[in-house]
Amino acid sequence: MTTCEHLAKSADPEARTPEGCEECLAAGGRWVHLRRCLECGHVGCCDSSPAKHATAHFRATGHPVVQSFEPNETWRWCFVDSTMG
Repeated sequence: MTTCEHLAKSADPEARTPEGCEECLAAGGRWVHLRRCLECGHVGCCDSSPAKHATAHFRATGHPVVQSFEPNETWRWCFVDSTMG
């Protein structure tokens, strides 16, 4: 079994915009599900959402790990290694 160093080293920062996707809130957009960056706390919308801001944040910053920001979900995803934790 391969261990993902990014998942192992991920932090737990406060959400920058706990009310929703940072970019969608600013632009009046909508989202399906939310993801929180575990490096800086950015909250972005998932790839099922029209704008896919969580993935765009990874591409722009290189921050590797997001965690679901949905109630009762604690799973994490590493973009670099395409691994769930």
